[in-house]
Amino acid sequence: MEIRTFVRVVSSMPSNISILARGPHGIGKSQIFKQVADNLELPLIDRRLSQMTEGDIIGLPELRDGVTRFCPVDWVLQACREPVVLLLDEINRATPEVMQCAFQLVLDRELNGNVLHPDTRVYCAVNASADYQVNEMDPALLDRFWVADLDPDKADWIEWATNVGNIDPLMIEFIDQNPAHLRHVGQTEPGKVYPTPRSYERLDRALKHANMSPTEVGGGASPEGFYACSLGFIGVEASIALQDFVKNYEFQVTAEDVVDHYPKKKKKLGELSNDKRNSLIEKVVAHCNDNEWTVKQCKNISDFAKAGSDEMLVSLWNGVMETGKVPNITKLHKFLGQAVVDAVTSARNI
Repeated sequence: MEIRTFVRVVSSMPSNISILARGPHGIGKSQIFKQVADNLELPLIDRRLSQMTEGDIIGLPELRDGVTRFCPVDWVLQACREPVVLLLDEINRATPEVMQCAFQLVLDRELNGNVLHPDTRVYCAVNASADYQVNEMDPALLDRFWVADLDPDKADWIEWATNVGNIDPLMIEFIDQNPAHLRHVGQTEPGKVYPTPRSYERLDRALKHANMSPTEVGGGASPEGFYACSLGFIGVEASIALQDFVKNYEFQVTAEDVVDHYPKKKKKLGELSNDKRNSLIEKVVAHCNDNEWTVKQCKNISDFAKAGSDEMLVSLWNGVMETGKVPNITKLHKFLGQAVVDAVTSARNI
């Protein structure tokens, strides 16, 4: 099932229906359930059962009025007192004792007398792969879940990367054109690094931290360390393909590169040929005709115009004047007024 379909269906399920999501590692199951929790406007409690002991889930015993009772852990108590999305991750890798406690939450919606809030959702996730040592789940238990086998596609990842993950646009375009590198399918070699949707998120963070994001270095020789950084996250084949894609990428400049992002795009825009620069001026003029610029945007446009030739500066100013957009003309004149006069004077003296 595609992720977008899963999120939509689970978000509409009744609160007393337990959900089991099965899928390969690295597809971001926790993030998928975070989307569901956001849709439901509920907090997400994410617990990895493979790292728990029995006391981590049922709590510790205490003596009260001569009777031994179990003091519930904080997250179980929260799920009882208020509605939450309770995600029990890696339930099939838990110890038998922990698994039995989790099953009580799933089957009975209570644990040691502590009853879950009626609007609390109980969701479980497992890595379904022959590469993992897991405990088989009883068919009778599976019958108590709504079960979904997740099979994310390119569109799922691109939607998440664009709207939620804030992934570099060039990284997204690489996956769009090379979907086979998003996730390894088939047999794996022990110890070999393979790409996963999650590994691209981690690579994106690492490259941004090192000032080597694809958008910043694209269209030129890869900086030292770019390939090595990629190698540790997505493996050899995907790293070679990504480096080649970024190195040979030809950017299509837009009016927004000047109007909204000139300080960040200044270096790349300064390397444009005269033909591309003239084409970009036409795009900025068209943007002027359709939008009302802010003072900050006019400052960006002014800096871009002043960085070019006098002829191009005058061409941009004349184009803006011809649009008749008085608010834009007035704001831009504060930055370009004298520069335009100087440029026209210089041209007449030649």
